[in-house]
Parts: sequence; C-alpha cells; structure tokens
Amino acid sequence: MSESLKQKTVKGLGWSALDNAARYGMQFVIGIVLARLLSPDDYGLLGLVGIVTVVCTALVNGGFTTALIRKKDATEEDYNTAFICNLLMSLLLYTVIFLCAPLIADFFGRVELTALVRVSSLGLIIGALGMVQQTRLTKRIDFKTQTKITIAATALSGIVGIGMALTGFGVWALVAQQLTSQVVTTVLLYIYNRWMPRMRFSMESFHDLFGFGWKMMLSGVLDSVWKESYQMVVGKVYTPGALGQYTRAKQFSSLFSSNLTAVIQRVTYPVLSNIQDDRQRMVSAYRRIIRVTMFVTATGMFFLAAISEPMLYCLIGPKWHEASTYLPLICLNSTLYPLHAINLNMLQVQGRSDLFLGLEIVKKLIGLIPLAACVFWGIMPMLYVNLAVGVVAYFLNSHYSGRLIGYSSWMQVKDIAPSCLVATIVAVSVFFVKYLPVSYWVILPLQIIMGTAVFMVLCQLTRNPEYMEMKTMLAPYLRKVNSEK
Repeated sequence: MSESLKQKTVKGLGWSALDNAARYGMQFVIGIVLARLLSPDDYGLLGLVGIVTVVCTALVNGGFTTALIRKKDATEEDYNTAFICNLLMSLLLYTVIFLCAPLIADFFGRVELTALVRVSSLGLIIGALGMVQQTRLTKRIDFKTQTKITIAATALSGIVGIGMALTGFGVWALVAQQLTSQVVTTVLLYIYNRWMPRMRFSMESFHDLFGFGWKMMLSGVLDSVWKESYQMVVGKVYTPGALGQYTRAKQFSSLFSSNLTAVIQRVTYPVLSNIQDDRQRMVSAYRRIIRVTMFVTATGMFFLAAISEPMLYCLIGPKWHEASTYLPLICLNSTLYPLHAINLNMLQVQGRSDLFLGLEIVKKLIGLIPLAACVFWGIMPMLYVNLAVGVVAYFLNSHYSGRLIGYSSWMQVKDIAPSCLVATIVAVSVFFVKYLPVSYWVILPLQIIMGTAVFMVLCQLTRNPEYMEMKTMLAPYLRKVNSEK
C-alpha cells in the first residue's frame, strides 16, 4: 500500500477498533449489571424478538449501503434514492410485523411477545433513517465521528436500560435500551454528518445500485435467517430460559471475534475498493490483513474459551453456569468469523455478488445439519456440528476468493498457522488453572496475568511477524501520545 493509503487504513482501523471497543466495552459493563438484575428468561424473550428484527434489518438495507461504498463516483441521486428505498422498505416491513405479531406470540406460546415485537420493531424505521448517513461516513473512512456517536448512544441507552431494570420493568428494560441507542445514533448522525436527504428518486440510480445490491441483500437475509434460526429452534424446542443462556454465551463470544470482524469489514471494504484496479497492491494488502487479523482473533478467542467458566461465574453469577459450557465451543467457531468476512469482502470488491450469493445459499443448506442436531440431540451437539460446518464454510469462501486473486486456501492456512499455534499455547497454559482448589475470584485474575505473560514472552522469543508488525504500526501513535503528556 502507498504510504498515504496505509496511514488512512491504520487510522481507519484504529478509530473503527475504538468505536467497536467503546460499544462492546460499555455494553459489556452494562450487560453485566443487567444480567444480575434480569433473568435468563428475560434475555430469552429478547432473543425471540431479535429473530424478527434482525432478518428485517437486512431487508431494509436492500444491499444499497454495500453498493454505495463500492461505487467510486456515488452521486447525490444515488444517496437520495438509497435513502428513499430504505425508508419505504422499513415502513412496509413494520406494517407486516405489526399485523403478524399475535401470530409470532402464538407460535412461541408467549402472549407478551405481541407488544414486545411491535415496540421493538420500531427500530427498523429509526435505523432506516440513518443508514445512508452512516454509509457516507464509512465511505470517507471517517470512523472518528462514528466513535463519538457510539460512545454517546451506548452510554445514554445503558443509563435508560439499567434505570428501568432497577425499577422492575424486566425485559422492557432491554427493549428500551435498544431503541434509545438507535434514536440517539440516528439523531447524532444527522448532526455530525451535515447531510440532509431529499425526496428525489432516480430510476437510473436504483437500477445501478440494486443491480449489484440485490444479491448482497439476499445474501444478508440468508445469513440473518441462518443465524436467527438457531435462536428460533432453541426458543421453540426448549425454553426462553435455555435461549437466554445460549444468547448470553454468544454475546460474550462477540467481545473479540464479532467486534474485530465488524472493524475489518467496515475498514477493509472501502480501502480495498479504492485499489481494486491494482491487483498486486490489493493482494499484498489482503494478505497482511488476514495475518494480523487472525493473530489478534485467534489469541483472543482461544483465551476467552479457556477462561469461560471462571469469567462468567465472577461477572454475572452462578445462575449463568449453563452459558459457560456453551461459550468455549462458540468461541472456537467464532475464531473463523474474520476469515469468512475478509474472503467475502474480496468477492464484493471484485464485483462478484453473484458468487457471493451462490456461496451463501450453499453454506446455509449445509447449516441445516447443526439445526437438526439441536432438535434431536441438544444444544451441545449442535455446537460441535456447527464448528465442523464453520470449517467447511471457510474453505468454500477462501477457495473462490483465492482463485480470483491467486491466494489459495492453503496459502492462507500457512499464513495463519503461527498465530493459531501461539493462541493454542496461551490457552492451554491457563485452562487447567481452573482446577486449582481455590475460589474462582482468585483463579480468574491468575489466568489473566498468566495468559498475558505467556503471550508476551512467546511473541518476543519467536519474534512473531504479526506481533512485530503491530508494534511497528502502533509505535508512531504511542510516541505521539507520550509526547503530548
């Protein structure tokens, strides 16, 4: 990468990482408080509501945001057309959800879901109002502004959620927290972005954006349906309490993998799109991104899997013990998420939304196998099978993206093998500490200290290239911070 693009990418990654760290960090703290105030059943009910809203959000997007970011010369007509389509789709879907809410409640056998679904789904309309605003910031790789917005929205929504939980509102505290976050985010996007949409629809822009975006929309819907189908099966076959345990484990796993995946997706897509015509630079950037990303992800996720039981006991209490048994397997599977995202990003950059969609269909058909395991054998067998399916999905993604640019699956595996080895050694070194005959309150800090020490010593002794590269990238910014003190 050229120096200017490299600096822009590093800054984008830094601010995007801070954005996600602020969001997930604050949500993590808020979530600990709420988990102690609320029950697994409350979280399970919210998980059932999420089945509807997450899928519909992908439909509201319509693939327009992806198409806008990829398009180098996006015009005002393009932005306004995307805004109108997003808003109209959100209004249509909200109407359908409002009418179908009693049927959803009957399906799961919980009458309170009618009101919960109707109120929570208002977030579709609120989110649609800000989608193009956020796309404009992302296209400019302006994650500094998005970070400010995230911190404000997360803090205010956390105050609302905790306040309502303390006063006995139960699951409504979680719904209010989500809606407050969406409202604050959308309002601040308009204030900071200083762009006002106009109701000017262009059929030419629609055909141009939707021609690429509809495949991305359908892929997003398939991905959302596939992910939420696990929630639906667990919630229907078992109980909202079991679903609450499962969703809480997934939320903890997202601290590293989903967080980092979101950062990588948001930054690398516009960056790689800017150099899509220079194959050599793009492949070089693509390879470095994979190596550094997996170095961070594998270490974080393997370590989280190793300390899951003491961590959940200390942070949210013994009533969430079941979640701690799910978390290690979810963490191992989540380690692959950034690899999926980077390889799929490359297909988008190359304009192969058709191949992107085809892969999503195949992977979702394969993904029916873990669902069957859940129905017939239980949640733990489902997680084991899902891990195997994740490995198969990775090789499908990397095979086709690698074939397009000459960076095969096995080349990727060789590049990330040293990072996985470091992560494995760190995780094994701390895992068996939990069997010491002392309190988890002693074991958890001991695991953290020991894991950090093993990681630092191992990286220094082996001169791990990803570790050294990250130190090199961060050094100028650390010197700048120290000089300002």
